[in-house]
Amino acid sequence: MDRTKLKSHLQNEGIEYLLVQFVDLTGGPKVKMVPADCVEDVLESGAGFAGGSLWGMGQNASAHDMMARIDPASFTPLPWEPGMARFAADLYVDDKPYPNCPRVNLKRVLAELREAGYVFNVGVEPEHFLVTRSDNGSIKTWDPAGVDNLAKPCYDFKGLAAAGEYLRDMNDALRRLEWGVYQTDHEDANAQFEINFKYADALTTADRFIFFKMLASETARQHGAIATFMPKPFSDRTGSGAHMHYHLADAETGKNLFEATKDPRGLGLSELAYHFLGGVLAHARALSAVSSPTVNCYKRLQVGQGLFSSRSGFTWTPAYITYGDNNRTQMIRTPGPGHVEDRTVSSAFNPYLTFAAYLYSGLDGIKRKLDPGDPNTGNMYEMTAEEMAKRGIRVLPQSLNEAVEELEKDAVIQAGLGPIYPEFQKMKRMEWNDYHRQVSAWEVERYLTMI
Repeated sequence: MDRTKLKSHLQNEGIEYLLVQFVDLTGGPKVKMVPADCVEDVLESGAGFAGGSLWGMGQNASAHDMMARIDPASFTPLPWEPGMARFAADLYVDDKPYPNCPRVNLKRVLAELREAGYVFNVGVEPEHFLVTRSDNGSIKTWDPAGVDNLAKPCYDFKGLAAAGEYLRDMNDALRRLEWGVYQTDHEDANAQFEINFKYADALTTADRFIFFKMLASETARQHGAIATFMPKPFSDRTGSGAHMHYHLADAETGKNLFEATKDPRGLGLSELAYHFLGGVLAHARALSAVSSPTVNCYKRLQVGQGLFSSRSGFTWTPAYITYGDNNRTQMIRTPGPGHVEDRTVSSAFNPYLTFAAYLYSGLDGIKRKLDPGDPNTGNMYEMTAEEMAKRGIRVLPQSLNEAVEELEKDAVIQAGLGPIYPEFQKMKRMEWNDYHRQVSAWEVERYLTMI
């Protein structure tokens, strides 16, 4: 869309203000508000930002401005603010695409993918909690009707009905945006919800996930709650994921290249799909540093079924590097022919970084024709450590520190992050060190008078 058509489109839609939006390395949306009559400026030059004020952008106080140039295809009217629209933006510095911008890096990887003849289609399940904060800073589940207190609240009618106004407002907004909303449910933890919308190409899905978080935040605020995508806000409840459903498609025809009518392994997957999965599994331990990028993520990625960390009795988060059929105890689940789901991805992920790193791992599998082995069909939660060792089953990192150590050894995942890798590695090291220096309430309670 050229600038004349874009300006006319904004006028026809009654848009008076724009939010020019990008993300830092944490995946947090950063914005400037711009009058709509300045759209040509942010289309051609961009809105200026000081990169040194943000996490991991590779700039200091003396660096030249990062200029955020809007992508017209990402036009998204704000459901909570009539007359305003969001545009996702790419960062430029000195009139050149800025390689430390997560969106610019993903576009680099997607361009390489298209040269190879593929496009990456992705759907994401945005699990999230609704909470309130007490005067002392503690949080509790948002439960205005006082009914969302079951030990096993998944799919509970009363819990969903009590949040009905919030969920309807979210659904109505997403339906107006024509994202293809098709299911909403109460998840396995109290005050935890999921709203599913149809998959799209990787860049569109990444832009939509960021906007979904913005929408959830504002909609929840209108109902007196805080929407959080923190993976594990409560130690005794199931954590939040952003399960990735994906396939490679032919760049020309759009055909799903992961689907096969004849599959000796019985999952309906093609040889290309198995090679891609072989790459993902081979790089899974390093990949987890990107797809589960915070200290808190690893409170969710636990070995076992979580009898002691979840009131419901399950974490629903496989920590084993395996794939299987329609089986939720595997890292990679196959719900149907040509359709795979990674259940380990955290709700705290930065979609631009994760999609880029994920593609590099899968493409490495295709390049080297890696075989993921036979699918696992049993209950991984019930398998003993001895059985896993005998079968050579590896476990995902159990801490951010362990994950970063794996990332530091994996040149493929580093290449997927491109010039962002050094900043990402440094930021994650700082995060771990800061966390490790803290004295928790658990430590005080356990050791103060014990020792």
